[in-house]
Amino acid sequence: MTILAAMALFMSSCMTTGLGTTSTTNSSNDVLTNVLGAVLSSVLLGGQSDILGSWNYNAPSAAFTTQHALTKAGGTAAISNMSSSLASNYNNIGINRNNTSFTFLNGNKFSAKVNGIPFSGTYTYNPQNGEIALKTATEIIKGNVTRTEKGMGLMFDSTQMTHLLQTEGKVSNITAVQAVSKLAKSANGARVGFELTK
Repeated sequence: MTILAAMALFMSSCMTTGLGTTSTTNSSNDVLTNVLGAVLSSVLLGGQSDILGSWNYNAPSAAFTTQHALTKAGGTAAISNMSSSLASNYNNIGINRNNTSFTFLNGNKFSAKVNGIPFSGTYTYNPQNGEIALKTATEIIKGNVTRTEKGMGLMFDSTQMTHLLQTEGKVSNITAVQAVSKLAKSANGARVGFELTK
């Protein structure tokens, strides 16, 4: 009975984990190492109503586009390492809960702040595959939305993440931006970004 109870607890914890995120403490218990949750298509958020509202930065988030890409990169250890490195670079940039947020409204309008710099525009979201496109006055930034343990993951490839940080966020720490971009380029199919909570 004890073994069965332990297995039930283990299985329930696996079902509730989200996308390869880490808390700010980076302890081994805080790193979500669920392989299923480290693949974008495995933890879709849901319909458009699920992304509505105001979301604040909570932690780094990283994932891969396919199970094959995740396995080739080294499995869940790759997610843990990427998230830890992202946390360090976000800290160097100055990204925190108070200066980085996204608000999605009815009518496909959004407003956001990255590194304290506000921008806004319209968005399209496909709940079938989790793809999102943010259209600003200067560009269209394409990314992926997923469900995480604490809220929502918003992630991008290296090119899109660089645009988000430099063009919209006006980040002046080029070294940190390049490091974030390099992380997304470090493995085929990698995506990096933010875990957001309400």
